[in-house]
Amino acid sequence: MKTFTSLLSVLLLQGFLSQTALAQEERTAMVPLPSQDDFTRGEDGWALGLGLGIEYETAYEGSDEFGFEVDPAGALQWRRGNNIFYFAGEAIGWRGLRADTWLLEALVGFEEGREESDSDKGYLDGLGDGDEGLELVLQARHAFSADWRYWLVGRLVTGENGNLGLFGVGRRFGDQLDGSGLEANLVAVFHDSEFANKDFGITAQQSAASGLNETRVSSGLRSVGVDFNYRHHINDNWQIYGEALYEHFSSEVRSSPIARSNYEAEIGIGFIYVF
Repeated sequence: MKTFTSLLSVLLLQGFLSQTALAQEERTAMVPLPSQDDFTRGEDGWALGLGLGIEYETAYEGSDEFGFEVDPAGALQWRRGNNIFYFAGEAIGWRGLRADTWLLEALVGFEEGREESDSDKGYLDGLGDGDEGLELVLQARHAFSADWRYWLVGRLVTGENGNLGLFGVGRRFGDQLDGSGLEANLVAVFHDSEFANKDFGITAQQSAASGLNETRVSSGLRSVGVDFNYRHHINDNWQIYGEALYEHFSSEVRSSPIARSNYEAEIGIGFIYVF
């Protein structure tokens, strides 16, 4: 009986240790959010994920034209503890976890700007091409618990073409801790007058060239929206991700002749290979 009890204790201990090891192995992401690329598998050092995505989206802010666009996906990352430095496309940045419930991020990116040719129907003719420029993005998420089930999010985008702010709440679905699953965010977006008129304003010169009414948009609420992010780990190397966004413009934005639609929307899917 004593031998049987000892054997049972060993088996239970092994089972407990196996489950603990599995849980530790599962938590490979710095935070378990599908929207946050993390290719490090929980280890310090370099990591690389490369892939391709395709999006079906509006042609420009306020457009009623839709089209497909193929973009590269993934990033080169370097992790040290709860800090990840990364280079992704036209952006370089840092992401850090603090006190298990604060996710802070800073990045510098390049904004390409709008072009007259973005409208196949000629709705932008006479408006000229928008200015390109660098943007600084600062973001903070604060979770209500360490499992990142619910959180608040704030984001500031500032650059040569004005400032934009975003505030919202988010929720993660599923119990995975490896960064896979489904995530949803409900947000309100605000802009200053410079940023607003970059997309929806029409100067006197542009009005004369395009035939559209001269328009000046003031600072304030830009839109309210919801976005979804999904990620699935097919195996140790392959990931599939998806995203969808719907943004409903404020009444002042909708009054601009450039806003031929009351909303902006996009949906996308892609694959990433983690080296």
